[in-house]
Amino acid sequence: MFKKVLIANRGEIALRIIRTCREMGIQTVAVYSTADKDALHVRFADEAVCIGPPSSALSYLNVPALMAVVEITNADAVHPGYGFLAENADFAQICAEYNVKFIGPTPSMIQKMGDKVTAKETMIKAGVPVVPGSQGLVKSISDGQIAAKEIGYPVIIKATAGGGGKGMRIVEKSEDFETQWNMARNEAKASFGNDGVYIEKFIEDPRHIEIQIIGDQHGNIVHLSERDCSIQRRHQKLVEEAPSPFMTKALRKEMGEAAIKAGQSINYEGVGTVEFLVDKHRNFYFMEMNTRIQVEHPVTEEVINRDLIKEQLKVAAGEKLSGKNYLPKGHCIECRINAEDPYNDFRPSPGLIKNFHSPKGHGVRVDTHAYAGYVVPPYYDSMIAKLICKAETREECIKKMDRALNEFIIEGVKTTIPFHMQLMKDERFLRGSVTTNFLSDFELK
Repeated sequence: MFKKVLIANRGEIALRIIRTCREMGIQTVAVYSTADKDALHVRFADEAVCIGPPSSALSYLNVPALMAVVEITNADAVHPGYGFLAENADFAQICAEYNVKFIGPTPSMIQKMGDKVTAKETMIKAGVPVVPGSQGLVKSISDGQIAAKEIGYPVIIKATAGGGGKGMRIVEKSEDFETQWNMARNEAKASFGNDGVYIEKFIEDPRHIEIQIIGDQHGNIVHLSERDCSIQRRHQKLVEEAPSPFMTKALRKEMGEAAIKAGQSINYEGVGTVEFLVDKHRNFYFMEMNTRIQVEHPVTEEVINRDLIKEQLKVAAGEKLSGKNYLPKGHCIECRINAEDPYNDFRPSPGLIKNFHSPKGHGVRVDTHAYAGYVVPPYYDSMIAKLICKAETREECIKKMDRALNEFIIEGVKTTIPFHMQLMKDERFLRGSVTTNFLSDFELK
């Protein structure tokens, strides 16, 4: 097992990794920007080193600075968390060249799944269902218009290097194609430095259901059941739950097997998530694979009773998996608490948290790096907490979440708590009748 892990991240995920490392007897090194000097991950790590000014490009994405900290602290592994460099194949390669273990898949695995077109081609070869679409990247507007006509409107234009909803545009009819094409490519270029796009059939009113997998260095891959992440805003997840209220035993078996096939196609090592779109007839289609731990991993942890960070560290150190797939027990829901104003188009709300009280009680978990007196910086993701509730049934879980949200006090900044409180009483949500378009006619009162 590793002796010292450098955590190349910040916020709640850095704190989450520190906790598991401490329980396993592993020392930790925190890195931080000047904006995060008072952050809890800095306080609770065994060592902490400042790596630059607030800008991510000059701090958390500064690979030379990170590798310098690895060297001066004698860390033998790097945990990238999620976001930042977690799916950066070049960073994983540099770690390998420094003989430092990147806690995640190999650079080639990241590359194969990081490029959406390559990933789709890999899935087709592996026999995993994919959304009908263009053959590879589309080079010109005219080629795109031809492909869209063949696929049939509505279609969606997607950036090959995309993520977080960037570089994606839905085209309802041919007259709108050129405008949406230009917008998608410009946004992709600005966000990823790569304006390559491809076209897919737009699946109307789908659910977003993902399968958590884990693979070891000995060729074993298992799945840890599903999460339903259908409630989204601009392709950003707001609520996740397990199991999915739409799931059946037969569908779980079929999707689980497809996810394992996806992992086997690249001999996957580490934790990862295979994401699918599922239509109203329960047909499912591969969307993408995230080669890292995800924000919503606690949902899976609660229904299978396993620490996924611990599992991640164990397989990275060469330990062998049991070979057992896990099925969910009970029900779990996670609400992302963001420093955003839901009454003002979810505008970010950085600033000083004057009062902070997190809910408690049986089956209630709060993953957060925030506290009274903490200043939410304007430079990074606005998520400040994850409220996770577990109960025997979905109905009980919703009631517990409603109670916990009412106890959650955050004063000084606007948060998404009012949105979540209303959601827990929404008739469609209570029925489990949700799709990725759920919020299109949701009015916050």
